[in-house]
Amino acid sequence: MAETSADFGLRDLLGLRGPAGWLFLTVLELTIVLYMVRNFTQASIVPATAAMVLLVVSGVVVLMIPVDPLPWPATTYIVIAGPLATALTTFDIQEYPSSQVWTAFASSYVLAVLVLRGRMGAAWLGVAGVAVVVAVVGAVAGLSAGVIVGSIVPVATVAGVSVCALIMRPTQRSLRLLREEATMRAAAEATMAAENGERDRQLARLDKVARPILERIADGVELTPFEREQCRLLEAELRDGLRAPQLATDELNSAARGARSRGVEVVLLDDGGFDGVPRSVRRRVIEAAVRELDAANAGSVTVRILPTGRRILATVLANAPEQDRRTEIDLAGQVAVST
Repeated sequence: MAETSADFGLRDLLGLRGPAGWLFLTVLELTIVLYMVRNFTQASIVPATAAMVLLVVSGVVVLMIPVDPLPWPATTYIVIAGPLATALTTFDIQEYPSSQVWTAFASSYVLAVLVLRGRMGAAWLGVAGVAVVVAVVGAVAGLSAGVIVGSIVPVATVAGVSVCALIMRPTQRSLRLLREEATMRAAAEATMAAENGERDRQLARLDKVARPILERIADGVELTPFEREQCRLLEAELRDGLRAPQLATDELNSAARGARSRGVEVVLLDDGGFDGVPRSVRRRVIEAAVRELDAANAGSVTVRILPTGRRILATVLANAPEQDRRTEIDLAGQVAVST
């Protein structure tokens, strides 16, 4: 059975999903068929077959559609199918050895399941339709009053399920609230874990790249010109990790450090467009940025991930004394270079 649902319905409360749902569907269909085959000894084969098909399909529809409450088109079909099947098997009775109209029994089970799908009013409308058809068609066919009344008795199934549904509504509401609270708590815990993980990652990175030079500064050691240059490059690299965290790969960091050491101004910007983008497309962006950074000896290189929803995912703009070059990478990973 389908696993999605718009709300926590009685199917969830009764466990009518997954393997249990398929088992319930099988039992329901077998029950419908066992009742409906009895009509073949009382009515013509064509109307009896049509009635059986109507109710068998109703059983599938009432359980297979995953949305609760059941959508109105499917509900309308089920409400109409019961009275129509009853009319087909009652009007053309040739002999009547039984004291019941078996279609009313089969219809009652489908309508009872309709109550579980959140359409109690529609289910009772179907019950009324079956009762009217049995009374009218039974009178036309000359059935006795006892047979007509006996044909309506199966609606007690719908009544029993309706009472149970009303009794279970407070429990259903409580369980829905508990599930919503559990979902919110899980989302909050997942967000906190992600934030803690990112903080730990940033702290580990900071400890790795900045601790040695910070310890020298804390010891009061006078820095050499080379070490001062390394501090400048390190400060720029740390700033990149804050402004463009999704571009902060070892490969791109190394290329940006090399370009800056050659006097190139490097700017990395992340406006969030990488969310939901395949890894292969992200790799194209990193490769294009590294290529431009490695080739730059002067001027500036700006790598930017554009906001979500744009046709272009990222741009790499290289400004050099001899010419400017713009590289665009779209959402499909296609790279376009213009000068």
